[in-house]
Amino acid sequence: MSLDSLKARLKARLAPADGWSPDAQAVRSDFDLNPGAVSEHGRLRPAAVLIPVIAHVDGATVLMTRRADTLSNHAGQIAFPGGRLDPGETAVEAALREAWEEVALDPGVVEVLGVGDAYETGTGFLVTPVVGWLKTPPQTTPSPDEVAEVFEAPWAFLIDPDNHRRDFYDPVEGPRRWYWAMPYGERYIWGVTAGIIKAMASRLYADEPLPDLVCAEDAR
Repeated sequence: MSLDSLKARLKARLAPADGWSPDAQAVRSDFDLNPGAVSEHGRLRPAAVLIPVIAHVDGATVLMTRRADTLSNHAGQIAFPGGRLDPGETAVEAALREAWEEVALDPGVVEVLGVGDAYETGTGFLVTPVVGWLKTPPQTTPSPDEVAEVFEAPWAFLIDPDNHRRDFYDPVEGPRRWYWAMPYGERYIWGVTAGIIKAMASRLYADEPLPDLVCAEDAR
């Protein structure tokens, strides 16, 4: 019952994938918790991530990755499969391609339900979250040059506002910077990934009279 309600909610609340436009404006960003910060980038570079929701009989999970420690950017961080768009690609095409390249996730097992709010990163990307539904746990093989680990996190944990917290760091120069974080066991989910999850939770549940009860129903 809960898997049905979750899938129905995702399809109803997400934007249709075929309505995606490369000219979309950011709805959420790394600057949401830092209103005094100013983006130093001009035209944002389009990117997409895949949020694969896996329909386990005992509750939905989300497939995530830990980036390889050898990468020059964002090494070791928790992420969704994804990356920048190739010329002529749509967000869905890029998200599915990147998931195949990073973890060998077969695009044929992914039912695309829609796209979430466009997210501006502090590094100058405009990221479109593409939500996919998987009926069964997929076979995956991480690309060693890009991914150190593939794991699943419970939908119930990720979407629960009680697990969303504001953390910060103090850069060498400039003011303190705040960001969303949701530590999950030994894994620290933060930054853009956590911001996208927070935005997804808001889009799906924020206008419900009793959002905690509705979240719990979808999560069971």
